[in-house]
Amino acid sequence: MNPPSQHHLILGGTGFIGRHVALLLARAGFTVTITGRKQPDFDFPAEIADRIHFRQLDIASPDWDRLVATADVVHHYLWTSIPGREAANPADGLMANVGATIGLLEALKRRGDGRILFISSGGTIYGKLHRIPADEDHPVEPITAYGAEKAVAELYLRHYRAISDLDVRIARVANVYGAGQDPARGLGAVTTFIDHALAGRKISIFGDGSVIRDYVHISDVASLLATLSIVPAPKDFIFNVGNGTGTSLNDIVAILEAHLARPLDVGRTKARSFDVPVSVLAIARAHTQLNWSPRLSVLAGAARTIEDLGAGHAFSTIDPWKPSAEILPLRASV
Repeated sequence: MNPPSQHHLILGGTGFIGRHVALLLARAGFTVTITGRKQPDFDFPAEIADRIHFRQLDIASPDWDRLVATADVVHHYLWTSIPGREAANPADGLMANVGATIGLLEALKRRGDGRILFISSGGTIYGKLHRIPADEDHPVEPITAYGAEKAVAELYLRHYRAISDLDVRIARVANVYGAGQDPARGLGAVTTFIDHALAGRKISIFGDGSVIRDYVHISDVASLLATLSIVPAPKDFIFNVGNGTGTSLNDIVAILEAHLARPLDVGRTKARSFDVPVSVLAIARAHTQLNWSPRLSVLAGAARTIEDLGAGHAFSTIDPWKPSAEILPLRASV
């Protein structure tokens, strides 16, 4: 059988989500180019490394036309802002990230065609929820600068979708966790808590720990993104990506304490005003149109992440495209 002919360009492909999507696409036979500010500090498996190529990219001065020239699918995962930290200088984040997005869209418009898959923020773009879980038609009312940046980028994606032949697809991703995520950046409560627990460090929680979020394992996110990038045009172009269930910060601590069979050192600080009390996503659209559902509960995902971080893995050791039977026993074991 001939290998797939699509060339995938993953902006931000050296990052946490990008590397996992690149791995899946390369295993499926696609040619993948990943970008980053510097060479990745990890290695892809030898059997697919020749299908993945690296190009350095400075978001401040990109040559978009050259970069997208041969790409059939562009994955836009590149974002410089970090949730919770962008409020100090929101203008910089808006100009850097939305400006880069517009430049990319202009290059694709000049080329005349192409597909772009954008990662938006399911955890911040809806703001305080009017209904739980939030489906894709929920009002977009972000209360953070990070969520506002993503919402503005979505508006421009809609605009270019309307005025050109671009095939635009948007994934509103919930709170991702797993091996390969950098705890030093302060992203991903599950990953950060596990990292601190394994190192014997204190876990810091904002508020009383009752804040509820939708936590989804990186293997499930990568399978959705890879699938959405290669399937023929679905009925809708915006999809929530989450677990569809809510878990509090206190629940995460309890899960880790049960798995590690010891109490954790937990400290609490003042609650943050921009933390909405509940954020849970409805994921029926992805199931109906893409035949996708998350395969790991938070219990199972946390157990595997403990194993992966303990072993120092740069990738999750779960292959989400393998038969479910190879994954589901882990769910039953925790």
